[in-house]
Amino acid sequence: MKLLRYKGYYGSIEASPEDNCLYGKIEFISPLVNYEGETISELKSAFENAVDDYIKTCEQAGREPEQTVKGSFNVRIGSELHKKALVCAKDNRISLNDFVKKSIENAIHC
Repeated sequence: MKLLRYKGYYGSIEASPEDNCLYGKIEFISPLVNYEGETISELKSAFENAVDDYIKTCEQAGREPEQTVKGSFNVRIGSELHKKALVCAKDNRISLNDFVKKSIENAIHC
């Protein structure tokens, strides 16, 4: 999936053939902030306006806009895989956190 990017925020690109329009939402934040357009150019502009409006609305409400990611997350992988990861991390003399971080870095291709 391709994502729009603007001011550190990411937006989805979806199509509705029934409505003959493109639409999306700001990804990776809790509030639902969506946008739409008839062309990719309109959708991109609507996304940027949605981000600006979201930031402005947060400022007016006296709260910080959510960041798209915080840098930590929980992963459930099962006890056997967890044990194997711990052993591998220990064998490499690194923490489990560093092992997982390096494994993700090695796996990402986009």
